[in-house]
Amino acid sequence: MTSFLLADVRPWGGAPVDLAIADGVITDITPAGRQTAADQQVVDGRGLLALPGFVNAHAHVDKSWWGQPWVSYGGEPTTQGRIAHERAERDKYGIPSVAGATAVLREFLRHGTTATRTHVDVDLGVGLQGIANVREAVDALDGAVEVEIVAFPQDGVLRRPGVLELLDKAATEGATSIGGLDPASIDRDPVGQLDALFEIAARREVGIDIHLHDRGDLGAFQYELIVERTKQAGLGGKVNVSHGFALGELPEQRRAEMVDQLGEAGISWTTVAPINSAPLPWREMRTAGVAVGLGTDGIRDLWSPYGDGDLLQVARQFARLHGLRADEDLTYAIELATTYGAPFVHRENYGLTPGARADVVLLDAENVPDVLVRAPRRELVIAGGQVVVRDGELRV
Repeated sequence: MTSFLLADVRPWGGAPVDLAIADGVITDITPAGRQTAADQQVVDGRGLLALPGFVNAHAHVDKSWWGQPWVSYGGEPTTQGRIAHERAERDKYGIPSVAGATAVLREFLRHGTTATRTHVDVDLGVGLQGIANVREAVDALDGAVEVEIVAFPQDGVLRRPGVLELLDKAATEGATSIGGLDPASIDRDPVGQLDALFEIAARREVGIDIHLHDRGDLGAFQYELIVERTKQAGLGGKVNVSHGFALGELPEQRRAEMVDQLGEAGISWTTVAPINSAPLPWREMRTAGVAVGLGTDGIRDLWSPYGDGDLLQVARQFARLHGLRADEDLTYAIELATTYGAPFVHRENYGLTPGARADVVLLDAENVPDVLVRAPRRELVIAGGQVVVRDGELRV
């Protein structure tokens, strides 16, 4: 189906309209009920609420055991313990694999996610094979999910000679960003790790996305180092901090100063809103221009048995963690999973608007806050002009 009319839908819960879709793009929007040519294919939207496709701004689609027999949680419950456990066990479960990545991307589609920024492990054990696997999975789904890749050094950077070379190679082969990991507590050389990463990013003209779990003053110190290097390298708008738990833990005055510095440097933030973390100063971040995106993180991998690929659940968790109750704030949580996620996958034209890729999610809900609090099933999902979910059932 290359051209059809998605009839009688309510964008963001508003007035009913018809969306004309051709060659994967929304070409026109008109009030519902306009006359159509006799030969035009029509998909009945049944007056359902329409949202643009969700954007998962922080995922790890390369290393899930989704679809395999249950894997019990093991290893030490620390960052280093999880790394060691994953390295020791991943081969047993075929991680990474094309099948595993495909299974995760299909669950994304089932729940309405049509674009994702995924970290893919790059290390001395797997080399760049994980990236190749993810690309093959994307191709297998005919591009229904658009995927941007962050080459991610899960096992450390400087402490593993050869990883920097792998990151550099990944940057030349299409990764849009290179990653970093707790420069202080993993490599124990925050200046060295960050200098090396920023050198590659500036030379290869790619972004940087740094996992930063370190808490308190140690985390804040690394934010300051990242701010300095972002300004020096002129990489504003191309640097992201993932997790960044320390930000919500800082004293009020220091937190406010840090948010202003992040905004001035053009550094963005992605969170999976874990229930045991300190709330982010999201209002201050919005005012300061610090872009925030939501992600699912790992989905049933060797780090955690949790996850089902539903970004709406993450949005609701963000809302509950931050005590959101007013309609406009509940709507903001959905915007984090949609509109505000678009820059993380470099979507300049995004949404339910002419010229945008035809990514549409239909839900049986009264309004956007109702979508958030109930997370109803996705009745219909259109990804790049393809109907990939109908009546809640995946068709790819």
